[in-house]
Amino acid sequence: MQLHELAGRPGARKTRKRIGRGIGSGTGKTGGRGGKGQTARSGVRIKGFEGGQMPLHRRLPKRGFRNTKFAKKFNEVNLGRIQAAIDSGALDAAAKVDAAALVKAGLLRRAKDGVRLLGGGEIKAKITLAVYGASKSAVAAVEKAGGTVEILAPKAEASEQAA
Repeated sequence: MQLHELAGRPGARKTRKRIGRGIGSGTGKTGGRGGKGQTARSGVRIKGFEGGQMPLHRRLPKRGFRNTKFAKKFNEVNLGRIQAAIDSGALDAAAKVDAAALVKAGLLRRAKDGVRLLGGGEIKAKITLAVYGASKSAVAAVEKAGGTVEILAPKAEASEQAA
């Protein structure tokens, strides 16, 4: 076999269609874009246009609210990952474990507005955790292992708890 005899498998390479090159090409005149008007132009297209009928996205009612201005973004960490970091030696069980310690250990990329502790996996080490929030199962598991969980989130006011 010679170098000039090499070729792709049949159907591997497809030649591009040269549109707008005369009536004989089959894609002449309008170039496969239909008639005239906005849809024939480049860069403009009516999205969600239903022929003058009220579009679906305007017929349906608006719902919900996203508090993007005051919403807090949390890092979520499961107990199993903390135990794995302690076993590998990346995390010191004797020291207080907070967001900075978790970032240094490589469990988090960066500390956001706080860390939320979740109860996935199991913990065997006796550790002291300082986190923004924790699930009930996570707190129970840490206390069962002999550790403590310090919640840094501000306490909810009595009026909010009654509602």
